[in-house]
Amino acid sequence: MSLRRLTLVILVVFITTEAASGEEIKKAVGDAVCFRPNRIDPPASSIMWKHRNSSGVLLKVIEWDCNGFSIPNQRFKDITTLDKETGEITIRDLNVKHSGLYTININSKEQEQRFHLEVLERVPKPVIKTQKSINPDAVYLICEYSETIIWKNSAGKTLKGLKLHLKGEFIMVEKQGNPENFYTCTLENAVSEATSDPVYERDLFNGETVKKLHTT
Repeated sequence: MSLRRLTLVILVVFITTEAASGEEIKKAVGDAVCFRPNRIDPPASSIMWKHRNSSGVLLKVIEWDCNGFSIPNQRFKDITTLDKETGEITIRDLNVKHSGLYTININSKEQEQRFHLEVLERVPKPVIKTQKSINPDAVYLICEYSETIIWKNSAGKTLKGLKLHLKGEFIMVEKQGNPENFYTCTLENAVSEATSDPVYERDLFNGETVKKLHTT
């Protein structure tokens, strides 16, 4: 196969894959999202957006034709609008049930564009738990969550956490002699982050009972 023909094949495969895979969008619960077709040519006499969830259930989201606008499914009522000039759809106040594949029909013909939406819960504000070690000048700080965890100290340095047996991470901190030193735990996912209240050194070393940590 010539180099020119091979290049053409690769280009066709790339374009086909891109059209089939579509645009990936991630949003948080409560956010809004907009999907817009590349163009509407010729001018549209009807537009319909459809949604397919992970189970394969297909729903009509919103439709416009000569009879006006229609939103037949309760899941999208009062939160969905359509610009009939551009074909752009806007969905507000998203929840996880809005996740899935969105496609558009223009003049009763399904377009190649695909929009894959994933709606995620916002991470909660974490709470740091403490457990004393045998060493009276050291203490374990624990963040028991499934999301990505970032530990930092009051100097802004990122600290490496160790995995807990079930979920979460812990770090061991040593007494530095500065009661204003503190540590925080931040949770992250693709759409949100939240940081704990700081835990100060002055509150950590008060001789509480030792407990055993279960690590991987």
